[in-house]
Amino acid sequence: MKKFIAVVLAGAVSLAASLACAAETSTVAAVYKDKSALAGKEITVQGKVVKVNNGIMGRNFVHVQDGTGDQNSNNLIVTSKQTAAVGDTVQVTGKVVLNRDFGSGYNYPLLIEDSTITPAK
Repeated sequence: MKKFIAVVLAGAVSLAASLACAAETSTVAAVYKDKSALAGKEITVQGKVVKVNNGIMGRNFVHVQDGTGDQNSNNLIVTSKQTAAVGDTVQVTGKVVLNRDFGSGYNYPLLIEDSTITPAK
């Protein structure tokens, strides 16, 4: 019985830790800075949509900026089945992917893929 309780408690602790780390909220600059550590993890970022390319390779490419970072680290490209309009303030949650090469010259050192895009509150 003690062994059963220990296994149940270990599972509960593991589940709680997973839920707590499900979507780490970050700034655009922090995603760039910590991209290696965040690779494969789900993150959440809030920012303003500055560019949208819909319907490319079965997904929408949405560019989000939040005013953090410099010229090289303030434009986060997000892929999603959802879209937004330029000027919208949105919250994006998706998986950090590094060095994504779609071929034909479309190579992205950093993407947030399979994202959900919702209006910011």
